[in-house]
Amino acid sequence: MNQVSTLSPQELQEAFQVFTLASSDLCLAYEELRQEGERLTQELALANGELRRQFEAREAERESRQRQERLAAMGEMAARLAHQLRTPLATALLYAAQLGGADLPATERERFASKTVERLHHLERLVNDMLQFVRGVHAGCEPSAVEDMLSEAFQIIEPQAMARGLLAELCDESGGCVIHVDRQALGGALLSLLENAVQACNAGGSIRLAASVANGQVAFCVSDTGAGIAAALQEHLFEPFFTTRRGGTGLGLAIVRSVAETHGGSISLRSVPGEGSEFRLCLPVVPEPGRALSG
Repeated sequence: MNQVSTLSPQELQEAFQVFTLASSDLCLAYEELRQEGERLTQELALANGELRRQFEAREAERESRQRQERLAAMGEMAARLAHQLRTPLATALLYAAQLGGADLPATERERFASKTVERLHHLERLVNDMLQFVRGVHAGCEPSAVEDMLSEAFQIIEPQAMARGLLAELCDESGGCVIHVDRQALGGALLSLLENAVQACNAGGSIRLAASVANGQVAFCVSDTGAGIAAALQEHLFEPFFTTRRGGTGLGLAIVRSVAETHGGSISLRSVPGEGSEFRLCLPVVPEPGRALSG
């Protein structure tokens, strides 16, 4: 039969003393840990405050630098705009002055009136393009099917191409892709590229509007079989007020680039003199939850 061992009163008292000492040590250790935690918390708060202060200082410096850059750009742009406005305005005033001639034949009066209106329309286009460029793209994005945007742009440009004796082609390889974009801004950018393509071609040539999706991007391509663009001019095409077309405002491609960059995309050009040009506008595709990218 097993015997249950018992502790003497002295042994129980010694065990209780050991337990009391251990508990006291644990309490002291806990208090030290608590104090250390509070100290570290205070140090972390101070560090976070310093980091926040440094971040806010950097943000303020960045905003100040950007503001100065915008003011400098606006000053340069204002000077360029004044230069662009001077010639058509002076021409319109000259034609208008001719209309005041008492002995001016009716045919000449009609010609001068037509020229005056033409120059005033040019001024209107220049001012409108300038306002659009300065205001930028607000990117009020909405879901838009690539297929629909291609169709809308093609319906507008096809009659213009046919009137100039050009073949217009549409190729949609977007696979039903839907993108979130400022529909009006992107539609205007595509139309601007298409109008440039039409202007670049002679009768018998062709233009092409295409779209495809790959690697998380949708690529809108506008190509033509025109004369192409010299390499020395290509690097300047997207600069404000640079134009190679008579009567152009020089802001169309600058606005196209602004549209692309506002949507997190890019615009590029591939052109071979004598063979034609291709503008490629690429935008990122942001898939809806649970929906895979096409392509």
